[in-house]
Amino acid sequence: MKINYFFRHPKVGHSIHRVFRTIIQELNKTLDIETYDVPNVGSMPIDVLENNIYTYKKRDKKAIHHVTGHIHDVLLSLIGVKTVLTIHDLVFLDNVKNPIKRFYKWLFWLYLPIKIADKVVCISNQTKNNISKKLNTDKLSVIHNAVDPIFKYTPQDFNEDKPTILHIGTGWNKNLELTIQALDNIDCHLRIIGNISARQSQLLINHNIDFSNECNLTDEQIKQEYVNCDIVNFPSKYEGFGMPVIEGQQTGRVVVTSKIEPIIEIANDAVAFVIPNDANSLRNIYLKIKSDSIYRNSIIEKGRTNAKRFSVEAIALQYINLYQDLDKE
Repeated sequence: MKINYFFRHPKVGHSIHRVFRTIIQELNKTLDIETYDVPNVGSMPIDVLENNIYTYKKRDKKAIHHVTGHIHDVLLSLIGVKTVLTIHDLVFLDNVKNPIKRFYKWLFWLYLPIKIADKVVCISNQTKNNISKKLNTDKLSVIHNAVDPIFKYTPQDFNEDKPTILHIGTGWNKNLELTIQALDNIDCHLRIIGNISARQSQLLINHNIDFSNECNLTDEQIKQEYVNCDIVNFPSKYEGFGMPVIEGQQTGRVVVTSKIEPIIEIANDAVAFVIPNDANSLRNIYLKIKSDSIYRNSIIEKGRTNAKRFSVEAIALQYINLYQDLDKE
């Protein structure tokens, strides 16, 4: 069975490539896989046209075509062949205020792609429920993201005096600013992965935070960041999934994250939950983790068990079953 994967341009972001590269490596053991990155970064009409022309040239009537990563509009060029669409979240609609742009994205990124696709995969029940509120369709199923097998359980002694807190991401939804406020006068080292803005930099200075920062890390370097830390900090305001939660659990670290969907679904009560708009909620959890070894160890053990749900073998098997069902139709 041949599967053609279509991804957004790498300059848009590597996170989806990274997630599916893990799955594809496993699928390659039994399936014939080809991957393609569309040539244009943007979503203006000319970008949509050129990306669709590219996709049309790569279509193969004998293959199943799998589109993922906010290039849903290329389904327009795949009418008449078997197709799977994976939708990660609806941030492309949720963050749009202009009604014309919102309708444009609803039409070309949601309504038409779902109408065209033979099967639609959501990476969480939250995404599935959000789509169901906007469209009446029976095509939706849920297959979670897989954790990269490079993340392995690596126990270490917790540094109660000055723990290293790993914060992944600096975008609007990653809640770095609130984290900085919550860590005021808490003895720790804040390790930030991502580009720090001028405002964030000033906050770090104002709150006298001991921190370090890195960007553009390789997968191996990111894995090592998890190994080096004591706490994985992920108190997001919005997520489509929340892979750092699983990566932290798999490594054997305490994970601090927000009590919001879909993280509640993904974390499975094996984390330290916080309220993402309440600095005191974060602060109290950091202090509890520092002082309570029984609490820490309980979270770590439950996290290791939860991470097994996201093994690449388990997730790849779900996709294989999906492709086989589609191939029979």
